[in-house]
Amino acid sequence: MFRKVLVANRGEIAVRVMRACEELGVRTVAVYSDADRNGGHVRYADEAYNVGPAKASDSYLDQEAIVEAARKADADAIHPGYGFLAENAAFAERVEETDGVTWIGPSAESMRQLGEKTSARKTMRDADVPIVPGDTDPVESADAVRAFGEEHGYPVAIKAEGGGGGRGMKIVREPDEAEEQLETAKREGEAYFDNPNVYLERYLQNPRHVEVQILADHHGNVRHLGERDCSLQRRHQKVIEEGPSPALTDELREEIGTAARRGADAAGYYNAGTFEFLVEEDPDRDGEELLGPDTNFYFLEVNTRIQVEHTVSEELTDVDIVKWQLRIAAGEELTFAQEDVELEGHAMEFRINAENAAEDFAPARGGSLETYDPPGGIGVRMDDALRQGDDLVTDYDSMIAKLIVHGADREECVARSERALREYDIEGVVTVVPFHRLMLTDEAFLAGTHTTKYLDEHLDEDRLVEAQEKWGSETVTGEEEEVTEREFTVEVNGKRFEVNLEERGAPAIPASGGGGGAGGGASSAPSGGGAAGGGGGAAAAGDGESLTAEMQGTILEIGVEEGDEVEAGDVVLVLEAMKMENDIEAPVGGTVTSVAVDVGESVDMGDVLVTIE
Repeated sequence: MFRKVLVANRGEIAVRVMRACEELGVRTVAVYSDADRNGGHVRYADEAYNVGPAKASDSYLDQEAIVEAARKADADAIHPGYGFLAENAAFAERVEETDGVTWIGPSAESMRQLGEKTSARKTMRDADVPIVPGDTDPVESADAVRAFGEEHGYPVAIKAEGGGGGRGMKIVREPDEAEEQLETAKREGEAYFDNPNVYLERYLQNPRHVEVQILADHHGNVRHLGERDCSLQRRHQKVIEEGPSPALTDELREEIGTAARRGADAAGYYNAGTFEFLVEEDPDRDGEELLGPDTNFYFLEVNTRIQVEHTVSEELTDVDIVKWQLRIAAGEELTFAQEDVELEGHAMEFRINAENAAEDFAPARGGSLETYDPPGGIGVRMDDALRQGDDLVTDYDSMIAKLIVHGADREECVARSERALREYDIEGVVTVVPFHRLMLTDEAFLAGTHTTKYLDEHLDEDRLVEAQEKWGSETVTGEEEEVTEREFTVEVNGKRFEVNLEERGAPAIPASGGGGGAGGGASSAPSGGGAAGGGGGAAAAGDGESLTAEMQGTILEIGVEEGDEVEAGDVVLVLEAMKMENDIEAPVGGTVTSVAVDVGESVDMGDVLVTIE
């Protein structure tokens, strides 16, 4: 087993990995940006290293800084968590090539093979795993899109080869849309994944999203831990996950699980991974009927990492997936057979995001956890990193925590979830808890007949407003007191530490001392380099009105050029934040005097986007 693991992530998933390490007797190393100086994962780790400023590309995505922190800490393994660099094959390869450091995850080769969708489709097809009717080679022309539509029928999905979560996917419903949607999909693929290649699939109108958790070791053993149903989605983003699926018979469940094992074996895959499938739903089915073995299901993609919702499978099987990630990376062999895996009861996971569901799930732009009192009791699990009094960091995703509930069956799980969400007391930051409470009274969700289109196409938005008014909290931002920061260099047992001291409400006092180190006595490393509804704000400038970013994100489209005339309310650009597209509107009418960004560029909160005079 490893001596010391660096967790190349933040927040609740970093703490989740660290807890597994602690139980295995492994020391932990955190990395953090300037924005996360006081983060919960920093508090939890045995030691922590600063890897750069708040901007993710200059910190959590800085491969050199992460590897350098591992060297400085003398860590012998790196766990990527999920997001950031977790599915970056180039980073995995860099770690694999670093002497004395092990990558906790699948090989870079497997990540490339399964991460690129056309390659993954070929692999699954050869392994006799059903794939959605479509191409296995990139498509180049609108004529090819139209020809595909004539053969397979409309609508047609154009999907980015490196995409996921709905990004880089466009739907062609009529032949006339082919050219525009093809160009948009290629542009998004280039911007998000540095890969403009796209491919075609038949677009399934009413699918369920069912995924299978895989564990595979270096000794040829492949096991699946049952399925999770992630059909309750908003704009292709999962919001509640559960297992086992309330819609499948045991026969169909076993067919899908066996297909996932077959695919993993064919790809030579090892460590943890998730094989995702689309299952064709019967629109006439009621909650009493289940989808049987004759139901069509199709391979969607492989997530070559631990997933947010891995907790559901852990509750159902009592298998600690993160510990097994560590053990497999250390060369250990799986100690249980497939027939030993049994799904006990029912489990649900609720993502507790700092978002207002009544306002198109707009993320909170700040705030502090004035009250943070999570639920407890039998069958209730909390995965979090924040604590009462912590400020909300808005530079990254909006997730505060994950609530996972387990019961003897789905009925008990729902009742226990209602109780847990009712107990969950969060004040100072708006959250989606009211949305979750609403879903636990929703007829379609309770019947298990919802599909991935349910929230976007069928849910009455007035119900979200009513739920927020009934059960919601608001974001509270108080006046910031003056904070004086002083930095010191200290030495403990021959080891040098940079210590940052914050004094609140005190006047600035000049102090000698070194550069920015980690807070709380944490070790410091060099910096090493160098989200929905409304993403823009206005600020007066000497030469006009400046439109600024109100959240960190990526520029997806720019609709104006210098010299263009615009009216107040015109969409000038599209900003992707937290996997959602935000139309940025002109705050005033006038002439565009400058465009400060390019398509594909990452921006931070406060960055100037466009100036209007």
